[in-house]
Amino acid sequence: MSAIGGHILKIGELVATEYDGAVTDPDAQARALAAESLAVNDPTGWFERLYVAAGAGTAEVPWDRGAANPVLTQWAQQQNVHGDGRRAVVVGCGLGMDAEFVAAAGFATTAFDVSETGVRTARERFPDSAVDYRTANLLDPPAEWRHGFDFVLESLTVQSLPPDYQRTATHHVADLVAAGGTLLVIAMVPSPADDGTGPPWLLSRADIEAFAYGGLESVLVEEIREDTSAWGRWRAEFRRPAGDPT
Repeated sequence: MSAIGGHILKIGELVATEYDGAVTDPDAQARALAAESLAVNDPTGWFERLYVAAGAGTAEVPWDRGAANPVLTQWAQQQNVHGDGRRAVVVGCGLGMDAEFVAAAGFATTAFDVSETGVRTARERFPDSAVDYRTANLLDPPAEWRHGFDFVLESLTVQSLPPDYQRTATHHVADLVAAGGTLLVIAMVPSPADDGTGPPWLLSRADIEAFAYGGLESVLVEEIREDTSAWGRWRAEFRRPAGDPT
């Protein structure tokens, strides 16, 4: 994790940032911004505020790891994924690392995020990128994207929305998948330490299985955990039948 205008500190398992002598937990910062947005019935506004603060050097984006999600990269290697020019979309692309990986695998890639600042920052990070970065809201995606993509990546985005909005977001993700296309879902697995306070609002197995919506069929739902002390990850794959006319 990088800090702009701050110093990285490691306190046990907590990665924190020091700004002017004050230690700040990036997850706590995100939760505070989310709480302010939710107080005015705005479930997504906190993303923009977080990216603006990160650009000003007064916050950290907790999910900015500087590399593509390893669950994605391992899956792509195992499946020997090659895009061959087919269309892909990355949901909630953040600062672009997953989108760049998908594009490098040979997909004509669209990537979107609700934060204009996040999208602009991704473009600045990758000025020569072939990715089509867009600003869009998963809760109200462009109608022309429906069934428009051969590969859809949803990584940690639905879990960043409050539970009341997750089912709508899940259905919109599923609707992006074209006939014969594949959806890969990556999310954190709830643990006994999770008290339900978000973000993130973690997804149960039933929540993951709910991506099998509108004709999508479940191929695989698995829990990945390197050891008992680590946070687990859901990795789930769904497919729309090639002859699905919907």
